[in-house]
Amino acid sequence: MASETFYEVMRRQGITRRSFTKFCSLTAAALGLGPSYARAIETAMETKPRIPVLWLHGLECTCCSESFIRSAHPLAKDVILSMISLDYDDTIMAAAGFQAESIIDETIEKYNGNFILACEGNPPLNQEGMSCIIGGKPYLEQLKKAADHCKAIISWGSCASWGCVQAARPNPTQATPIHKVPGLPAKPIIKVPGCPPIAEVMTAVIAYILTFDRFPELDMQGRPKMFYSQRIHDKCYRRPHFDAGQFVESFDDEGARRGYCLYKVGCKGPTTYNACSTVRWNGGLSFPIQAGHPCIGCSEDGFWDKGGFYERLSDVHGFGVEANADKIGGTAAGIVGAAAAVHAAASAVKRARSNSGTNDKREGRD
Repeated sequence: MASETFYEVMRRQGITRRSFTKFCSLTAAALGLGPSYARAIETAMETKPRIPVLWLHGLECTCCSESFIRSAHPLAKDVILSMISLDYDDTIMAAAGFQAESIIDETIEKYNGNFILACEGNPPLNQEGMSCIIGGKPYLEQLKKAADHCKAIISWGSCASWGCVQAARPNPTQATPIHKVPGLPAKPIIKVPGCPPIAEVMTAVIAYILTFDRFPELDMQGRPKMFYSQRIHDKCYRRPHFDAGQFVESFDDEGARRGYCLYKVGCKGPTTYNACSTVRWNGGLSFPIQAGHPCIGCSEDGFWDKGGFYERLSDVHGFGVEANADKIGGTAAGIVGAAAAVHAAASAVKRARSNSGTNDKREGRD
């Protein structure tokens, strides 16, 4: 029933107008839009038909789907059952076997050029794609056929966006990110990287496309700027400790117990672009750094091949281009040491003067 609008589906389910309006306001907030955009979202959901979506799975671990179904704003069930027409997703659909696979052909025929192709995972190119078989056919073949007829492509997660662990050296299957697949039709591609992406980021991207009938503004790498324009480091609540030269030197040391910056134990926050430190995870509850673990940079290209997760970045600057974290820490320690020395010297002079005054009184010099 892809011809129904989102609002019609919600009314059929017994949702009140008040609840619908509240939902639109929450969706606008989740997208980082002002209150005035809530009305635009209302209009879109009242008038535009739901978007047909084919969600295909290649080489992946299903973490993107697991993240998606945990979205709180908007709820994943509202996205799946009302905002879009999720015609195929072999992870959560009830159908199986030939009945399930036939849906792909039916959707392509019925909505040719008007459906979204959502890709989770990537195809292996080696051995003609035989390392990933779905319904008796290589995923590579399934992907190319669907891409040839879709309106646009969403690359969910780092597997589809960058290749992720499957494409890490030596990559024996030649796993390849979606945008680098040879012979893939030239369709608009939006990358939503992360291992997995944040749930609310995934649902917000879909809500934006439905509302404005276009992709959100993308950066040079094809990621939505609304979620990937700032480094985790920029909005991290531990950033003041970085600037003050206060670092965790080893896990469970005194610095770790005090919540100091995790840069020296491998945090990739200074080079990772994502919304983890603002949107956070599990309904805004927390994110890895808040839990005491350094960011591993999972939303960046090739993060599996860029050294160990607990190896510190080689040179991250703080105050100005000449000051790295070691210099900041050393300077801060030097300032503290100098201040302590001045305080000690001042205390010694004060004690000396006090003692001198006492001796003068004893000798009758005053």
